[in-house]
Amino acid sequence: MTPGTTAERCNSILAEIGTAVVGMARPLKLALAAVLSGGHVLFEDMPGLGKTLAAKSMAQTLGLDFRRLQCTPDLLPSDVTGSSIFDPAERSFEFRPGPIFTGLFLADEINRTSPKTQSALLEAMAEGQVSVEGRTIPLQQPFHVFATANPIEFEGTYPLPEAQLDRFLVRLSVGYPEGSAEQEIIRRRLERHRESASLRVVAGPQELLDMQAAVEGVDVDPDIIDYAVRLTAATRSHDAVDVGASPRGSQGLVLMGRALALMDNRSFVLPEDVKSAAVPVLAHRLTLSPSSWARGIKAEDIIVQVMNQVPTPTTVSPRER
Repeated sequence: MTPGTTAERCNSILAEIGTAVVGMARPLKLALAAVLSGGHVLFEDMPGLGKTLAAKSMAQTLGLDFRRLQCTPDLLPSDVTGSSIFDPAERSFEFRPGPIFTGLFLADEINRTSPKTQSALLEAMAEGQVSVEGRTIPLQQPFHVFATANPIEFEGTYPLPEAQLDRFLVRLSVGYPEGSAEQEIIRRRLERHRESASLRVVAGPQELLDMQAAVEGVDVDPDIIDYAVRLTAATRSHDAVDVGASPRGSQGLVLMGRALALMDNRSFVLPEDVKSAAVPVLAHRLTLSPSSWARGIKAEDIIVQVMNQVPTPTTVSPRER
């Protein structure tokens, strides 16, 4: 699939999602870029901002099977992966797959379930397979995990550990819509006379795999790789940070940069692509020092500081050379 065809199809996907989801153009573009990169997405923001709707709309437009699991403290790992049920007629155990066996799996309010259940997603997110009852079962492809988290409630919640956060390619915030956008949300709800919105399939699973393959063909200049590594390394030496981003962070910058370049109909990555992805890719990978946390310093602000301090390369595409 050519860059032009992929860019056109991505614009159609985002336009179709935009008929149901209002005021989320940038988060949706970054979420789609993460999907094209083969990654997983964490939406962390206040309740009622359309995070679940965004995930469901993404699945509908991409033609992916969609399963949603509401996370609760009493949820068990088998509720995610599935378990064996005894069949009296056959006098044998039959494995019943859990909701993880789908194209796009939504873990709603993932920080409300225990770490033991959260960890049931680790293998699926990292390796595209599930180990259950002594056997390993591959998941269908494409497979992506979207998760939502509420950052303001602490009672009865289990913050995601660093290892789990690191599995998400990006962490996105939605933010409150502007007044005109909020009015548009209400107007569209009144016009369709029902709660749910019906979206058409713009690209099926096989076409999504073709688009992901096209991302792998995007050129990355050595200067871009060096820039991504320097950005990530700068987070490790920042005074406000105890633990900086891992090499998975710098790899995520390059992966997202390729996807964003392709969505803009380019076959090469610019430094601006890396900058666009820096906050959503790196911020959730930082562990702030206790004094920084007490002073209210945010990881997002540190990434902005790092981008202002690290020199930006002047890079052109190989074809332009």
